[in-house]
Amino acid sequence: MTELKSDSPEHTFEELSQANSTTSDEKINNARNSSSADEYSKAILSESTKDDERSVLALSDDEKDKEIEKMATEMGINHKKLMMKIDFYVVPPFILLYFLAFLDRVNISNAKVYGMEDELGLHGNQFNTALTIFFVPYVFFEVLSNYLMKIVSPHLWLGTMIFLFGIAGMCQAFIKNYSGLIACRFFLGVFESGSFPALFYLLSSYYCKRESQRRFSFFFSCTCLAGGCAGAIAFRIHDLDGVRGYSSWQWIFLIEGAITAFLAIFLYFAIADFPEQARFLNDNERKFLKRKLEYDAGKSAFEVNMNWRDILGFYKLPQAYLTALCYFALVIPSYGYAYFAPTIIKYLGYTSWSANEHSIYPWILAWGFTCILSIASDKARLRLPFALFSCIIAIVGFAMVMASEDYKVKYAGCFLAVTGLYSAMPAVVCLFSLNFAGHRNKSVGTSTIVGFGNIGGIISPWLFPNTDAPNYHTGMVVSIFFVALSFVVTCVYTLYTVRMNKLKQTPDYREKWALKDERTKLIDGDLNPDFKYMY
Repeated sequence: MTELKSDSPEHTFEELSQANSTTSDEKINNARNSSSADEYSKAILSESTKDDERSVLALSDDEKDKEIEKMATEMGINHKKLMMKIDFYVVPPFILLYFLAFLDRVNISNAKVYGMEDELGLHGNQFNTALTIFFVPYVFFEVLSNYLMKIVSPHLWLGTMIFLFGIAGMCQAFIKNYSGLIACRFFLGVFESGSFPALFYLLSSYYCKRESQRRFSFFFSCTCLAGGCAGAIAFRIHDLDGVRGYSSWQWIFLIEGAITAFLAIFLYFAIADFPEQARFLNDNERKFLKRKLEYDAGKSAFEVNMNWRDILGFYKLPQAYLTALCYFALVIPSYGYAYFAPTIIKYLGYTSWSANEHSIYPWILAWGFTCILSIASDKARLRLPFALFSCIIAIVGFAMVMASEDYKVKYAGCFLAVTGLYSAMPAVVCLFSLNFAGHRNKSVGTSTIVGFGNIGGIISPWLFPNTDAPNYHTGMVVSIFFVALSFVVTCVYTLYTVRMNKLKQTPDYREKWALKDERTKLIDGDLNPDFKYMY
């Protein structure tokens, strides 16, 4: 067989890789058929070394940057303008989509402050049960959602899900009893389960590890804006109380749900598909982006059809559980704060109307802090220190709310708690998502993180029962514990990735990798010896 020469301009990057791979397999097979075990072993290690020499994954970050810029020049691509184009078409629609979803998810906390419980006749733990039921379908449908998104185009799938989410949100305005509230919250969970993990999956498919944190954080920080807007909208909607026979809490659901359903029509046309299908890129830009991402994460394996055995294979990896546990530990206090902040602030001495107003300001601080931290993280090309720093801020904030008798100190603690939580979450999710390579690991990994993590959403409503008001001592203690747990698990995950980076350089690991067939290598993604985990 004749090898393709790497300096031949007429051959593509993919052809060169395929030719080299085929040649390597032939040499190893010849050695396997020989009588000498030593010859077989040497052949594997020899080809593994050659893989090292030609693998773009093995380059340093600076070398990758230089090669990518060289490739951009050769292909006639203005790299900076292309990234601005991707930022414009990818990030804003994702921000809007999740903003709407989070707004419709947490507005029930504002409705509670305006008397929803009394009008529906809720008693005991019924309000907490209504919050919990949202996460039951959310947990179970997320892996399925990411799997189906490879079959149904993302813009169609996500546009439909957010439209139905808005309709379910509007329906909450017309409920008359506890059963109706449970039904609406269940379907809200079903429809949002098809959106949130999909956004992380898609976002991680467009950006390299070293340029991703600010994009992830700008996207994720929209939860802070949504939390603030929920309070701001509720603050203004108070004046509609009694208009056309609807209470102010009903107007919250009706207006916000209608806005979501209407904007879903725009999102159907605006949401970006996978890079290989992106409508806003031309063929040359798609080719360049795909090659660029291969420098960071290897071949995407987008064309490989996954089966259930491939999906289950992901759960053999330790990182599947470490990442999910870390996010789970942050979700519990995060949702606890989002759902009960207006109530907590009300007990600080504010009226229902003023409590919704004062719930806005901590979210604004959290948004600004998250954006600044993400830019610093990308510049430093580090994730761990920033995630741990955010966890410490959250712990201090909860401790202030719990321990102080001064209402002003408690309110200041709310600022720190939400700022720490909602800057830590995008930091760890970005780290985990970009440390997954290949469509199998990205798809199943992101959905597992969000799916398992949202079991925390089932737990969090029970941390702040009405009987614990106004100090919510149990909720504060448990929140501190879980933030501390996330801190520890993040450190353990980092130690694991450091160990894996070293293990991948051993001859034994490379030998085992060389024996895998090409499809398995594509599916396994970040297990490639040359893929370096970030921390």
